[in-house]
Amino acid sequence: MISIKSAREIELMKEAGKYNNLTFKEIEKYLKAGITTKQIDNIVYQFIKKNGCVPSTLGYQGYPASVCISINDEVVHGIPSKRVIKDGDIVSIDLVLSYKGYHADATRTYIIGNVSDEVKLLVENTKKAFYEGVKQVKDGVRICDISKAIETYAHQSGLSVVEELVGHGIGSKMHEEPDIPNFNTNDKTRLKAGMTIAIEPMLNLGSKEVYILDDDWTVKTCDGKPSAHYENTVLVTKDGYEILTGD
Repeated sequence: MISIKSAREIELMKEAGKYNNLTFKEIEKYLKAGITTKQIDNIVYQFIKKNGCVPSTLGYQGYPASVCISINDEVVHGIPSKRVIKDGDIVSIDLVLSYKGYHADATRTYIIGNVSDEVKLLVENTKKAFYEGVKQVKDGVRICDISKAIETYAHQSGLSVVEELVGHGIGSKMHEEPDIPNFNTNDKTRLKAGMTIAIEPMLNLGSKEVYILDDDWTVKTCDGKPSAHYENTVLVTKDGYEILTGD
């Protein structure tokens, strides 16, 4: 069932979004070559708790950390560990937190040091694909309009779209209806003002094919080529949208 948020719920979602954005700003103070992904996870946990929020992923279906950190050919759900971030890596950080029971979900892909122009464009165009999708958002728009806009931009940029993973509704639960695919499924479900959704292109430099590691979480590209991810929590309004998690 699709949830339409009340004015009070929207205010709580905005607060959650604010703290999500502030957590990314905290991460950015420390994110550089030489830090481990587990150290980042610890920073996230401490900052979220200090601000009266809860890390939504910690313990979710057994997930063992407060944030997902995926590097290079890892698409999503990388588990923080002793792995050291290196010059030339791209690092996707997928962060979900809740404030007074309402969740905000966002992802950023960071370039660490020197990477090829091809990889820079992957990261840049994944973010741009999000904005092509979100530009469609307003009351009455069909989900397929968002999906087509993202897919079209990705393919025009020479990138493939991961199809096993999609965006979603969000609110008092981390994942709510409806799904928001990044590829056209011809879903004619219409958005309504008061809905809150997570739009999140996951684009690959090579093939769209992916697989899951034995840890049952980490998703990687089959061809070993890099992947990028960009996501925000978005409020649907009568005439457009409001991004609740910064940019």
